[in-house]
Amino acid sequence: MLGLAEQKIPDAFDIVIPEHSYEKQWNLNKDGSLWLIAANSINEVGCIHTCQGLELDYVGVIVGPDLLARGGTLVTAPENRSSRDRSIRGYKKQMKVDPAATRERVDRIIRNTYRTLMTRGMKGCYVYCVDPEMQAFLKDRTGSALAR
Repeated sequence: MLGLAEQKIPDAFDIVIPEHSYEKQWNLNKDGSLWLIAANSINEVGCIHTCQGLELDYVGVIVGPDLLARGGTLVTAPENRSSRDRSIRGYKKQMKVDPAATRERVDRIIRNTYRTLMTRGMKGCYVYCVDPEMQAFLKDRTGSALAR
């Protein structure tokens, strides 16, 4: 179970995956957009905004509850995206005005986020899936063992 902590305690871990004893903080506290090239970045977790356009030897990606696999198909769930993520901010209001266009835009943003993150590793990409069905979906398509 992926835990997302609130930012009320500065030294608290923001991302917690208890079954893997994984606890990390978000990168946005110190180095901003230079986070990825900072010496200690291995001890923190970044987001799409701090890694776009940069490549690493290896990257680790946590596929959250906003991208799921259901019945062999990828499904986006914007309602499960972190409320701190501003990339789809206001989508609920836009759904009332133009649901088809809004759904398409939000779907594209969520899929592009993970595609971008998963292509940052030049030698490899480690993936953790919050959703067991998503893990099985990716494992089936890549033939790889995914962390779960």
